[in-house]
Amino acid sequence: MEYCGHTVNFKTHRQSYKIKKTIENPPEQWKIFRSTHEAIVDEDTFQRVQELRRNKRRPARTGKSNLFSGVAYCADCGEKMYYCTTQNFEDRQDHFVCSTSRKKGKDVCGTHFIRAVVLEKGVLKFLQILLWYISDCEDLFRDKLGAKRKEDFKKELAAKRRQLTQAQRRMEELDRLFKRLYEDNISGKINDSRFEKLSADYENEQTELTEKMQLLEQEIAQQEEEADSIEQFILRAKKYPDLQELTPAVLHDLVNRVYVSAPDKSSGQRVQDVHISLACIGFLPESIIAEMLIGKHRSAALSHQKSQPYRYLYILLIVLYIYFKLWHKITSSFLRLPFRMP
Repeated sequence: MEYCGHTVNFKTHRQSYKIKKTIENPPEQWKIFRSTHEAIVDEDTFQRVQELRRNKRRPARTGKSNLFSGVAYCADCGEKMYYCTTQNFEDRQDHFVCSTSRKKGKDVCGTHFIRAVVLEKGVLKFLQILLWYISDCEDLFRDKLGAKRKEDFKKELAAKRRQLTQAQRRMEELDRLFKRLYEDNISGKINDSRFEKLSADYENEQTELTEKMQLLEQEIAQQEEEADSIEQFILRAKKYPDLQELTPAVLHDLVNRVYVSAPDKSSGQRVQDVHISLACIGFLPESIIAEMLIGKHRSAALSHQKSQPYRYLYILLIVLYIYFKLWHKITSSFLRLPFRMP
């Protein structure tokens, strides 16, 4: 966070001044003071680098590595999927398998795998459709995703702000009550034991309200920062107008995680669901995904219909060319015939 221009305190603590060993505090206990100095990198780039560092792709013993290592997760248990390969495997045989089933057995999580080639083709196809939808229907994408997000954000923020306002009013009321209670104790209206009991209750309530207010303020600030996440993703998507190949840079720029479900063979065919969590915005609603697929299908059908007249014209030109060649051949042979004078 310091690279982004923020100061972070209380990252570590010591059990005693006699013990020199420092203990790391969880991020929830950090105190972040924003914009205290000039930033070296922007916060979005910093977060992406931290994500990449958490998902390091270590090569296998064979020296092979895959761009989905550290990105592919099991949809059932939520753990990472192992990249499996050998020297004798071809590229089409490399696959991912659930790490939980490998370490703890099939009873904890069923063994389900997906071939790396299939996963790469599926994610690439999805991203191509998504980028096409954003480039052709950017306003519609923003409205459909943003309207739901903004509505949810407004409701949640309004509720949390109401709770924060109520907590602040209660804190002010407790201060007044405590002051009045102290005056009553001084004047003799309330004895010392009663004063100590009531003051202890008020102090405990104030402590709980302080913690609640701090938590609400953090949540409100976080939600306000996430409000522009849709615009950030659209800006990222515009960097790849014609995506033809899936590279690690593209994958980590557009995708957070890929969740692979167990295959369904009830229909006689192997059907497997893959859920893609996009950067900045997470999972897309199923309604938007369905509209994307329908729009892509209609666009392909429309382009096919537009190409039909040109195809018919091309066939007609070929037929006329063949007819002209035949007519020219017949005419030439007729002109070469000997004529006899009567």
